[in-house]
Formats: sequence, structure tokens, C-alpha cells
Amino acid sequence: MKRKITLKQIARELDVSISTVSKALRNSPEISADTKQKVQAFAKLYNYRPNNIALSLKNRKTNTIGIIIPEIVHHFFSKVIRGVELVANKRGYNVIIGLSNESFSKEVINMEMLANGSIDGFILSISKETLQLQDYHHFNETMSQGMPIVMFDRVVSDINCDKVIVNDFGGAKSAVEKLITNGCKSIALITTKDYVSVGKLRTQGYMDALNDAGFELESELILKLDDKLDYEVHLDALENEIEHLFKSNKSVDGVFAVNELYALSAMKVARKLGLEIPKDIQVIGFTDGVLSKHSTPSLTTVSQHAQVMGEKAADLLINRLETEHNENEDETYQTVVIETDLIERKSTK
Repeated sequence: MKRKITLKQIARELDVSISTVSKALRNSPEISADTKQKVQAFAKLYNYRPNNIALSLKNRKTNTIGIIIPEIVHHFFSKVIRGVELVANKRGYNVIIGLSNESFSKEVINMEMLANGSIDGFILSISKETLQLQDYHHFNETMSQGMPIVMFDRVVSDINCDKVIVNDFGGAKSAVEKLITNGCKSIALITTKDYVSVGKLRTQGYMDALNDAGFELESELILKLDDKLDYEVHLDALENEIEHLFKSNKSVDGVFAVNELYALSAMKVARKLGLEIPKDIQVIGFTDGVLSKHSTPSLTTVSQHAQVMGEKAADLLINRLETEHNENEDETYQTVVIETDLIERKSTK
């Protein structure tokens, strides 16, 4: 009896990507005839049943929602899950959580596994690797089989589905405007590379606020960190990057950071360099996590209302699951924008 084989194992055996295997099994024109033949022959040899997503039972309700998140030890994602569970449980649904760990292949495998009759629909935030690869076939495939998806926080315009996002641009702009109002003349930005949509939008908000105030945009004040390195593990590397930013730009008197970790690290480095917060340098972060309240000094931050995002995402998905749709009708999708609040604490004047 031949052993059962998975999508991941086929990819490893043939030295190709999971995406290539998945597309080859679906006869995608993007894959060469030779590769398709090789993948399909291997799959047949080991009795692989392609595309568990396609096998999901459209008409059998499980009253269960699948959530796929990039990381579990993160205040923002835990609050979103809390919001999803509150609404789901109230409306008679259970929740299963899958973890992509920022990996494209784990995201694909999680979705394939859960869609095999285990759940009715997905709520998800896209992994960084998927955003880098710009390969979204697994989302389209899932929805083509009648299984709805609601994306939150990290979303892409290429996918037609319901979305819940925070006003990243507006939140960042209001944070930088606060620094300007407080008298900051040289404001640094600590952000991510632009492939993550939220980082890109927060960078645009920073630039827009400076432009409106008549400030000249100085590229040397923008630190774009390559977050393929896990800075929560490699804190020294993060602090070294920020220290170089401060030492190269000694006039910096304000910092806007696109997440809590970057903001708290900026405060730590500032203190190390003998700067007083907020007297010498003012700092604002994004995402009102647990550490923001308890840092020294406490961190002024942009609140994303993560629980509200989760509640809204759950309502959107369950409403779609419980509404009959005519197959000939064009689907209309919603993008719900959650407004932010600036929570002022001791890291600003």
C-alpha cells in the first residue's frame, strides 16, 4: 500500500515550490507542460488527491470559522481573535485558529487543511512572505469553491473579498501632526519595507503630514527595516540600526514608529544616548499594546481598535454565510475602515 503524500512532500521531492505543485495539479497555463506532467505523474503514483479546498463540502455547514494569523504572540492579533470569538460565539459559531508564522507555504497548507470540510469560511491576515511573493492563488481557489474569505489588517486589492482595515494613513498622519504641534523640527520615521501594505500606508501618512506642514522630506530620517529578521529575537540588531539613525542625525527631536516594538526600542536607545524623553526627543508608536501602557515613560500611541476589527470581520463573514446568493449575480464586497485614536501618554509633551 502506497504511503499518503502531502502537497508539501511532493514539492520537496520534486524540488519545486508548493505554489508550483498546486498550479500544476490544476493545469495552470503558468506552469510548463513538462513540469505539469512530472507533478501530475508523481501525484498519481502516490494517490494524492489534489486540492483539498475543492473537496470542501459546500452544502454542509459546520458552523465553524477558520482564522489564519501570521503570529500568535502578538497583542494586536490576540485582540482581533477575541473580537472574532465574541461575535462568533454569540451567533452560534465556533472558531479554529491556524498560524502561518509569516510563511507562504504554511498559509497554503493551513488553508487546505481547514477547508477540507472543517470550516465554513476564513478570516485571515496575509503572511509577509505571501505579500513578498504576490502569489494569491490559494485565496482565489478557496473562494471559487464557494468558501468566503474576509481579510483584515494586511490585505491586497487584487483579491475580491470583504476586508476590514484600520485607517493606517490617517492614524500615522495624526501622530506626526501631534509631533509637529508639540514643536518637533526634525522627525524621524522607523518603518518596514514597502511590501507590507500597512507599513507603506503609515509611511505615506508620515510624508503627507510633513508636506502639509511645509517640512522638507529628508530621506536620511527614514529608517526602513528589513523585517525578514525577527527583531523580537534579535533586539540588538534593531537597537544598532536605531542607534546609527540617531547618531547620524543628531538634530532628531521626534520619532514616529510604525509599531510598538520599534517605538519602545527607539526610547531605549535614546535613553542610552543620554537623551531625556520627552524633553529632548518625543516618541509615538502604532498599536496600543500592553507594553505601551507600562513602559518608562509610557508610550503615546495610535490605537487600532483590534477587537472591533475582529468583531466586524466576524459579522461580515457570518452575514455572507447566512445570506443566499444567486450564482449568476455579481458579488459586491465591502471594505470597512476602522478609524484610529491617538492615545497620549508620557513619551510626548
